Order: sequence, then structure tokens, then C-alpha cells
Amino acid sequence: MTLPLVTPKWLYEKLGVDDSLVILDASIEFQIPMEPTKDTDGVIPQSQRFDYDNVFCDSNNPLPHMMPSESVFNQRASLLGITPTSTVVVYDNSGTFASPRAWWMLKALGLEHVYVLSGGLPAWKAHQYPVDTAFVAPRPTTLEQPVDPRHFLNSEQVLTIASQQSRTIVDARSLARFNGEVKEPREGVRSGHIPSSVCLPFLELMRNGTLKPVNELQTLFSSINEDKNTPLVFSCGSGVTACILALAASMCGYQNLAVYDGSWTEWGQRHDLSIEC
Repeated sequence: MTLPLVTPKWLYEKLGVDDSLVILDASIEFQIPMEPTKDTDGVIPQSQRFDYDNVFCDSNNPLPHMMPSESVFNQRASLLGITPTSTVVVYDNSGTFASPRAWWMLKALGLEHVYVLSGGLPAWKAHQYPVDTAFVAPRPTTLEQPVDPRHFLNSEQVLTIASQQSRTIVDARSLARFNGEVKEPREGVRSGHIPSSVCLPFLELMRNGTLKPVNELQTLFSSINEDKNTPLVFSCGSGVTACILALAASMCGYQNLAVYDGSWTEWGQRHDLSIEC
């Protein structure tokens, strides 16, 4: 595998054949702005729940689904039977929307064989592949993987990057939200964007619930920066759709990628951080 996306056919042919396979449902409980309707009827066979709203998160942080500590991440990933050699496929129930966040988190854990199911559960069902009514029982393992701190940045790191005015912070929200033309969906969060950031709405990368072909994605990213070694930091509302951009950039060959974990939920409510509209 060279790309981080796999097809429903590829996954179906792995079921019952690949003992290293771990399938994770990374659907989120709330509705992402502009997300298609969730399909909550059934789960892919052999899948387990990867809940980054309530389980794989920092429960002491008031911001939503922030990265957990290294020890917590390892302990809870172990409960899902994940090992360093596992082939992990993540999906969600509305397409390719919430699952890239789980993919990026697991990549931060140093796992090499992590993939996103293109189109998620809706695409799986469109192929008329079977679904189950419940998740499988886990087979716990022991996992002790270091978390790479370069995958997720905090506000202080992003502030330093913003001060360089280098067009390397890319916002996945809609242009109307980026320009401060509409009210933010979360109370207490100002409208606008991080200074010196640029806007690439995640929906511009999508077609029929999954990512556009690589050649079309490449055109979009080239308009921001053609140098694939230039560091890019992705932000959004709460660190979810930013990972769609990280996934797409990875598919295009960009090497130095990070996600601002707190994203606009943090930046927009902190009055010590300046904004632009």
C-alpha cells in the first residue's frame, strides 16, 4: 500500500484472511458542520469502536477530543488489540469525514500500516457488503509506542508560525467562517481566522463523500505551496476536518504536516490571541 486510502473491495477481501487486521469505527457523536447525514444502521464486520469524543481524548481538557497523553493512548489502544504490526483500517458512518482524525492520531502513535476506508460505511453498504449489529469483543495486547509531538501542535507553536507570515497555516473551515462573515457554531468563540493563515475548505477536497482524485487534490495544494517539503499546519473548528486536509496532503506527497489540535475552538475563545477577518 502506498496511499492512505483503501477501497471497500480491498477491505472486504481482507476480512477473515489477514490476522493483523484491526477495523475501527471512528464515527463521532456530534454532527460536523456540512457533514452528510450519518448512517447509524449497522457496523462493518470485525470492527471495534474508536471513540475520540469520550475515550481516546484528554478528559481533563475542556476543549473537545484533544489528544490524550502517551500513556493513556497506549493503554486504550492496547485494549483494542492494536500492535505495532497491525493493519488498521478506520472508517466513519458519514463518508470520509471523521475517520481521518483517527488516522492522524494513530499515525502520531507511530503505527505504519494505518488506512482510511474511502467513503466509509455508506460506500461499504453501497457495494452491498454485509454489516453487523454490534462491535466485536476486543483481544487486548500490550502497546508501548511513543507519540510523535510533531503531529499535533499547541497554540503557542501555532502563534510562532503565524508570526512568520509564511502562508503555511491552512484553515479547513468554510470561507464564510474564515472571513468572519457568519457566527461560529460554538458559543463564546469569535469569528475570523488565525493571522497569516489561508483558507482551503475541506469540502473543496471532497466528492460523493470521499476525497477527490490525487491530481485534483494536487492542484488545490499547489495553489497554496508547490514545495512538498514546506511545513503545513492544518486547522479547522475543533481538529477534525483539519485531518481531512492532512490526509489529502499526504496523498499528494507533502511530507512535513501537522494539525493544530485546539484549532479555532481554542484560538477563537482566547482573547490573548489576535484574529483577522
